[in-house]
Amino acid sequence: MAYLLQQLANAVPLSVLYATLAFGYVIGFALTKRADIAYGAIFAFSGHLYVLFAQLGWDEFWLVLPAALAMGAGAAIVGGVATGIVVGGLTLRLIERHARNAPIVAALGVLLVLMEGARLASGSREIWLSPFLNRAVPLWAGHSFAITLTLIQLLNTGLMLAMIAAGWLVIDHTSLGRIWRAVADDKIVAQLCGISSRLVFVLAYAAASLYASVAGVLATSYYGTMDFGAGLLISIKIVLIAAAGGHSHPLRSAAGAAAVGFAETLWSGYGPILWRDFAIGLVLVAVLVISRRERVVP
Repeated sequence: MAYLLQQLANAVPLSVLYATLAFGYVIGFALTKRADIAYGAIFAFSGHLYVLFAQLGWDEFWLVLPAALAMGAGAAIVGGVATGIVVGGLTLRLIERHARNAPIVAALGVLLVLMEGARLASGSREIWLSPFLNRAVPLWAGHSFAITLTLIQLLNTGLMLAMIAAGWLVIDHTSLGRIWRAVADDKIVAQLCGISSRLVFVLAYAAASLYASVAGVLATSYYGTMDFGAGLLISIKIVLIAAAGGHSHPLRSAAGAAAVGFAETLWSGYGPILWRDFAIGLVLVAVLVISRRERVVP
């Protein structure tokens, strides 16, 4: 029982990370209606910027660790959002030209550019952050065991939950959310009502990139680094996990992604780790195919 409780506790930070990424992904997907592998690349790229600028602040500017980390986080978020705005503008132009598959090809090119750019900038070597906020915090103590998470896991979980809650409030309870839903449902009708679908598209993609960038910073803070090849794997995984809860609403997609995080953690704790990604990916592909078939069949 103690082992199960610890595994469930371990699943919470990963599930919230997946939920945050899925929430941001659907904000952009609802407008494009196309799979976007550039979103995961922005997540990984932000992690690379974070460690690069944190090292720069530490080695070159002789900053204390909190200041160096703050410098890296600021650069990562600004760089990630700026990249998202550029990618969003490119995607919008391709969609307006009625090139249905061009945005997917362009996203692959963006992914390769970001991955290789990060690798070259770091001299083809992985940069690791010094561990911080890694003190174990007991969540529940029994007679012979304790359920714990580290301080950084708890902080990351709280920050990402706050991001999801803030996004839900904006989408469901403000005029900005109603405008976003109007363009997502039918941009032509929205334009006839005086809404600038182009502006909404760019702002939505900027918001999605903000979620990816902050998640990239928080994930890198916990794991200590971001692998060069993570962009492609994470991009494909985000496309699949976002479909677990459906693409109709960001909050439902986030809930489905959180379920995937729990499934992954429990599989890692009880099943053969070698088959984890294959099994989870197979289930997600089946969910995606079934959901698309239900939308097509009248």
